[in-house]
Amino acid sequence: MPRARRHFLTGYAWHITHRCHEKEFLLRFAKDRRSWMHWLLEAKRRYGFRVLNYIATSNHIHLLVLDHGDGQSISRSMQLTAGRTAQQFNHRKKRKGAFWEDRYHATAVETGHHLFSCLTYM
Repeated sequence: MPRARRHFLTGYAWHITHRCHEKEFLLRFAKDRRSWMHWLLEAKRRYGFRVLNYIATSNHIHLLVLDHGDGQSISRSMQLTAGRTAQQFNHRKKRKGAFWEDRYHATAVETGHHLFSCLTYM
């Protein structure tokens, strides 16, 4: 049975997290984090969402983004960013298999104190 589609509410910021497979340190080198950022900026250009804040650690990423309202820009952006980052890494390292653990997690963030707390955390 296919996975359920995600539903994004307009007017919210979204805190997105995505962890590397089995908590491995697949993003430990700056080259790999730059690759992830390159694809994030390409997704931003293609799909038009706004990045409020981000951080790429050695084994996971955090994003704080605003969707422009069509409900698809975040999903498509994450698909492009995660997919291309994994393809480049696997090709370069001559490896096969999962790069990311499960799906990314997205949490709606209300404006005000909650948004400020999320920005501070990141």
